[in-house]
Amino acid sequence: MRIAVAIAAFAGLVLAGYFLVHVGLAAILSALAMAGWGGFGFLCLSGLGLFVVLGSAWFALVPGQTLSDVWTFVWGRAVRDSAGELLPFSQVAAIVVGARAVMLRGVDGANAFASTVADITMELLAQIVFVAMGLVILTTRVPASHASATLVKVTSVSLLAASVGAALFLVVQRGRLGLVGRIAARVLPRAAAHASAVRMALAEIYAAPLRLLSSFSLHALSWMGTALWSWLAIRLMGGHAGFVAIFAVEALLAAIRSAAFLVPNAIGVQEAAYALLGPLFGVAPPMALAVSLLRRARDIVLGVPLLLAWQLAEGGNALSGNAIPALGDDRNHV
Repeated sequence: MRIAVAIAAFAGLVLAGYFLVHVGLAAILSALAMAGWGGFGFLCLSGLGLFVVLGSAWFALVPGQTLSDVWTFVWGRAVRDSAGELLPFSQVAAIVVGARAVMLRGVDGANAFASTVADITMELLAQIVFVAMGLVILTTRVPASHASATLVKVTSVSLLAASVGAALFLVVQRGRLGLVGRIAARVLPRAAAHASAVRMALAEIYAAPLRLLSSFSLHALSWMGTALWSWLAIRLMGGHAGFVAIFAVEALLAAIRSAAFLVPNAIGVQEAAYALLGPLFGVAPPMALAVSLLRRARDIVLGVPLLLAWQLAEGGNALSGNAIPALGDDRNHV
């Protein structure tokens, strides 16, 4: 698997380099210059806003919390996303990092893991709706061509596969824990001895439909927020594409990134997708690639300090001799 990931990463770098050279580095840099440092700073602040929405969606699932605890989950989500975008991790590893981040702030293992699983599920369901809306825009607003027809077929198949996967994932969670328990046993302290605690925490989460609806709604809002972020980036660079068009680009990009999960950080895949999708919706390739580079620069500016802070927290926990609470330990509930 490591060899496959390394090959995928190398291929992604080559692909990214190809599109940067093919589209024209000078034109891309010119588009970036239009945004300016002030515009980039505004986009970074907007990225922090997305962390707040995503963390709130996670927080909404956990029973027994107070309003002030939302920042624990905003922190955990920010660490999770930063690890997924900047470190050579699989998405599963980044998810585990996020769970550990909230456990360092006092969330017990059962709630951390169970709420993480439920949060991923709600995000996936919201993404399916997001991609479906993008597919509708693609079929109704983009003139028929070989490229658009191929994109419709590929996206439709991906959407169907994601829907089936989400349904199976829900069945697994609502059943006798099964796969969830086995994963928990591998990634959390003494999880094998406390798998029932995860099952009970999941049952409590799924017994509260309003919590699930709140989380789903916030995730849907966050997906729309990614489209708004890209639209703002394009406007700052002098582009005039409409929000609906950028919404479709981001929705289809989300499907492509999910399908290319093996490629670390979607290197090359993201750049290729922006360069190919942009022109279909009236965005010139240089500007589309500039959006991709702005997105990666934002992830670095926000992610590096977050990951350093997480590492300091991990180090402080190790030096203090206080182990992260185990599953089923009720002494440190949120």
